[in-house]
Amino acid sequence: SSHKWSQTETDWGFTQFMMLSELVEPGRGLIVNDTVKIKVEITVQRDERYYYDSRNETGYVGLKNQGATCYMNSLLQYLYHLPYFRKAVYHMPTNENDEPASSLPLALQSLFYKLQYSRTAVSTKDLTKSFGWSTMDAFMQHDVQELNRVLCEKLEDKMKGTRVERVINELFEGHTSNFIECVDVDYKSSRRESFMDLQLDVKGCPNIYDSFDRYTQVEMMDGENQYKAEGYGLQDARKGVLFDQLPPVLQLQLKRFEYDFARDTMVKINDRYEFFDELDLDRGDGKYLSPQADRSVRNLYKLHSVLVHSGGVHGGHYYAYIRPDGKTWLKFDDTAVTIEDGSKALEEQFGGEDEPGVSPTGRLQGAGQEGDQQQQQAAAAPAPKQRLKFTKFSNAYMLVYVRLSDWPRYMSTVTKDGIAPYLLERLEVGGGTRCSVLGGCCGCLCAGERLLQHTTTRAWLLCAAACCDL
Repeated sequence: SSHKWSQTETDWGFTQFMMLSELVEPGRGLIVNDTVKIKVEITVQRDERYYYDSRNETGYVGLKNQGATCYMNSLLQYLYHLPYFRKAVYHMPTNENDEPASSLPLALQSLFYKLQYSRTAVSTKDLTKSFGWSTMDAFMQHDVQELNRVLCEKLEDKMKGTRVERVINELFEGHTSNFIECVDVDYKSSRRESFMDLQLDVKGCPNIYDSFDRYTQVEMMDGENQYKAEGYGLQDARKGVLFDQLPPVLQLQLKRFEYDFARDTMVKINDRYEFFDELDLDRGDGKYLSPQADRSVRNLYKLHSVLVHSGGVHGGHYYAYIRPDGKTWLKFDDTAVTIEDGSKALEEQFGGEDEPGVSPTGRLQGAGQEGDQQQQQAAAAPAPKQRLKFTKFSNAYMLVYVRLSDWPRYMSTVTKDGIAPYLLERLEVGGGTRCSVLGGCCGCLCAGERLLQHTTTRAWLLCAAACCDL
């Protein structure tokens, strides 16, 4: 048997070894001279999970889960690993009397600073308090896309009139051209719209290019659905959408959750959906681009982040695969940060089914004559042991691509020189420098720089009590 000791489970053992009737049974020979000898071997092993130092192993730390905030953690890790975004956050103005729990800019600045310099996983409590969330909100999963939009809108509002105004638009904003073009008369109407992310269909789309094909698919307006053109009356027309301008950072929301009208309920789409390390949106002679689009811009993108949902429509777990340097994939799963193979971030997050070849009913997958011949041969032969296919409930729901030509500009390293001086001083003095007392063994962020002057045990205990979120 084995047991993992913890603060809440300090006493543990067996309440019963064997039945008394079995113990005294003469044939067993357990009792000799009215004596029973019991031999116990105990092996104490260290649980390596509790000694894993993600900062040493990967260079990064994770975020603590408040109960059901894994979805927020994965989003925050992705945003943090956009250095241009992080640098803009560091330059948002705050007031001297602001507190992180009541100021969204300061809470996010403090959070990002701790992610960059803390030795251990970082708490998000100040940030959620700045949202106005209660403890109950932290135990409820919110919509990730909505959280991303609301967060960016609030930050964008706080950035107005500052040196980082429009940074969010610069990173994420693109433009589409919605057009209606009459077939039989010379009339065309178009409307330019902006977007910060794109929602792509998963159902019925084997891969990401099929989703873009569907997104830009032309719809015919004829019959009872004719278009009323000004000066021409009802006309047959073509309706569609093309891209005027694509953003440097392309946020793609995969429509894994949809409303099933037949079942009158929300369902999760776990269909296999392939996406790629690189995404070329100039393919097909620029078929996704409008005539007004700047063709001198090369719209070749590199995959930066894969946000994953594991579970069903009513709940589950969220985590993210991110490669900050464009080479090494890292898995950010709340407090755990590990280096992973690229297949974990891509192929294993396509969804679909685990076991190819044989369906749960035993019918071989195949079409046409060849498939029928295989079925007949299988029926004539002794029935093999059938392999079951299992639906993968863990799959990508959000993809982030960065344009290759823009990678050097937006993905360059952020150092302390990239932090506003007044903010750097505040973070280091009031909650942003790593505790160095006793060698920094508490791995936390001090609540007071003045404690660093002391080296006594009492001073260290005060520091730990003031800042550790255990």
